This record gives sequence, structure tokens and C-alpha cells, in this order.
Amino acid sequence: MSAFRVVRLVSAAFLVLLLAACGSQLDPGTVADVNGSGPEAGAPGADGGAAAPTDGTATDAAVDPGAPAAGDAGAPGGAATGPASGSGGPAGSGGGGTKGSPSGGTKAGSCAGFKNQKGITDKAITIANIADISGPVPGIFESAQQATRAYFDYFNSQGTICGRKIELVNLDSRADAGADQQAYVKACDQAFAAVGSMSAFDSGGAATANACGLPDLRSVITSPERQDCKSCFAAYSIRTNLIPDAAAKWFAQKYPTAVKNAAFLYVNAGAAPVNTKSQAAGYEKGAGWKVTYLQGIDVAEFNFAPYVQQMKSKGVKIVSYTGPYQNSVKLQQAMQQQGFKPDAFFQDPTIYDKRYLEQAGSVAENTYIWAANDLFENKNNAEVQLYLSYLQQVKPGAVPNYYGLYAWSAARLFVEKAIALGGKLNRASLIQAVRSTTSWTGNGAHTAMNLGTANTPPCLKIAQYKGGRWQQVSSGSYLCGRTVNSGIGG
Repeated sequence: MSAFRVVRLVSAAFLVLLLAACGSQLDPGTVADVNGSGPEAGAPGADGGAAAPTDGTATDAAVDPGAPAAGDAGAPGGAATGPASGSGGPAGSGGGGTKGSPSGGTKAGSCAGFKNQKGITDKAITIANIADISGPVPGIFESAQQATRAYFDYFNSQGTICGRKIELVNLDSRADAGADQQAYVKACDQAFAAVGSMSAFDSGGAATANACGLPDLRSVITSPERQDCKSCFAAYSIRTNLIPDAAAKWFAQKYPTAVKNAAFLYVNAGAAPVNTKSQAAGYEKGAGWKVTYLQGIDVAEFNFAPYVQQMKSKGVKIVSYTGPYQNSVKLQQAMQQQGFKPDAFFQDPTIYDKRYLEQAGSVAENTYIWAANDLFENKNNAEVQLYLSYLQQVKPGAVPNYYGLYAWSAARLFVEKAIALGGKLNRASLIQAVRSTTSWTGNGAHTAMNLGTANTPPCLKIAQYKGGRWQQVSSGSYLCGRTVNSGIGG
């Protein structure tokens, strides 16, 4: 919604800055990851449906703001687990939906000629996960390590890669570029690949991974330096300057007057400013919005009343905020206190977290979010439910979040590509196999990602918190449109 790409870069870099500046405690769920843009036209969505059109028009799903979600009425995400062909298969495929299979139905390559090499012995393939565990925000990306371990535990319980089990080595990047670089020096020397990693300052190890040719299949990438790494990929792929227009058009149809007087507010730190400015420009360029109030709020600011007063004086009708969920709550509370009631308030998936709901209380009612992945509430999505189940086995009581889900997807990506390569598996062949993957859905956990171009997908879904639960309000599995080049942040 508000910032389709915002989630990603913002969540990482800016949250650490936010905490350092404010001295507050931040839950892992506060950090979001996503930037926003779209895979090349023609990539199917996670439901295996029609590809986004190439002429810039939206699909039927993208122009029906009032239609209920498809699938079980009690499952906000609808029934969308992907085509029955499975997510495994030759590089370049990617859709998914093979229930209960840790290999996604991938056809295994012959193990003839399989060679032990860096990180591979007769018995094990060593994989590194590098994530911010300590530092200014303890445990900020622990969910990425939990999800990666959960998937590998799942796989090891049912199979091997040419007779080898997967051994996971967790390294701590400590929300520090130097620590990230040091961790990747170790990974280059001790592991075959890095999988599911997530760091606020992932620029540190980018050159190191690139230089040693380490396959780095991340949850999300948070820096331009990492985007430039030739051996680095993210299960959630994005480009800052490319903005999906599906949500913008959905809101424009549902609130045609409101989008002519919109406010985009953001935390004034990290990548939030460039992401929000790019999004606002993309909405204006691609869907006819008029942004009358574009405003950053300093990380140490606790008084949101002046910003609300500005919106009231300008007659703002729709509000987007980019920042941690604690500040979202402060903004919404200030709006309530001043009797400011815009037609809609929306944000990226940062607030798709039970802790936001606990803090927000009644002010959360009617809030919108967007997501490029399926909702945890969708009981019909076997892959999402598999993630939730194994996450609890790894750590009972763990809070699921979308960067954990994408770490799970990255782990599945590694397993499927390694199995398909068989005896041809090495670092270079794995990198090429991932680069050739143009519509990866993580077995239906999220919309299709073009890992080769790393463009953000043009498909997403919109949910609203209403009556005590998140409910998908956009039609179909995902809304699909086009991506708009905002000209900012490219």
C-alpha cells in the first residue's frame, strides 16, 4: 500500500537508526522489508493466473475495490497456493503448490560426479545464515534465522541432497556493516552458501560475497551495494524506483475524491525518505493521485499533533505512513485526539503484527495494509501454514512475520535448485540456476518474483483490519497491474 518498496529498505536501515536515536525498545516485527517494483511482464502470479499486462492496464482483479477475496470466507488470504505443478522444476520456473514436499516436487538431477568442495563433505552441506541478532535492537532479525532453521529441519527430516544433510551455521551481523563483512569472510571460508540472511546494514558483506562467489540467497536486500552483488539474490525482489500501481488504482476507484488530496508521511531516517518520495511520485504518475502533503518526521519526534493539524488544514482525505508500528500508533492516536478522520489510512506490512494491534487498540480499526505475500490467516495456503507450524517447532511462541516467511522461501529456493542440479552442484552453477529463475513464488507463499532482474512484482493484495481481524478486501489471489518508473531512487 503506501510504500510498496518502503518496507524493505526502510525496515532495515531506518529502524536501527530510529532505536538508536529514540532509545526505545523495538520488536522484530517492527522491522519491515520491501521496496517495490515489478518483475518483467509476463511472469505469472502465485496462483498461476494471467500475467500482468504489458500495456500498462490493470487486470480485472486490480480494478474491483469492493469485491471480497476469493476462497474460504473465513480465510482472508483466499485460496492461492499456486499451480499444482509445484515450485520445483527447471530454473526459470517457480510457481508452486506441492503440499507436504520439502523439495517442491523438483525432479532430482543425477548425483553422478558430485564433488565435495568448500562447505560440502561426504555427510553434510554447510549453510550460513547471517542476521542481526545482537546490537542496538536485540533479536531484530532473529525470525530470519528461525525460519531458515525451520525449513532445513523440515527438509532434513525427509530427505538429503545426494546423501548430504544440511547443517546450518548462524552468524551475527550485529546491525553493523563491519560485523556483516566479518561474518561473510567466515561464510566464504566455511560454508557452501548463505541462505535466508537479513541485516539492516547488509552493504558490509556485499563485496566479500561477490568476490568469493558465495551464493547468497537472502530474505530481503536492504542496500544498493547488496543489489549490485552478482552472487546475491533475495526471495523478495525489488527496485526502489519501480512502483506497482495496483494498490494505487484500487484506492483511486474506492476513494476517487480522497486520492486527489493525499498525505504521505515517513520517518526521516534511513531509506524511508527516498522510498516514500518515489512512491508518492509513482502514485501521481501511474494512478492520477495528487499528493498535497509530503512530510518527514524526525526519529526523535514524539509529538505528532502538528503534523495532524497540517493535514487537517489542507483537507487531506487519505493518509499513508512509512515507519515502525509504534510510531504508526502515535500518529493514529494523534489523529483520533484531534478528530481527524480521513477516508482511509494505509501502510506497508510493518503493522501486520499482533504487537501493533495490542498497542493500537481501537485506532487500528479500518486500517489497510498491502502485502506481496499471502496472509498468515489463510488456512488454505499449505505453504504458509507449513511455515507457521515448523516455526513453532523451532521456537514455541515465535512471532511470524513476512521477512521470516521470505527467509523460509529462500531456504526452499536453495533446496530445490540444489536437488535439481545434483552432481552438477557447485557455487557457480547454483548462482546461474537462481539467476535463471524468473517467477519464484516459494511454493505459493508469495507472489511471483523475478530473481534474475530483481524487479519488484506488480502483484499484491490489500487487507483491512476490521471486526478484530485482518481480512483481505482486494479480489482474487493478487491484484496485478504494471510498475511505474517514478524516476526517484533508480
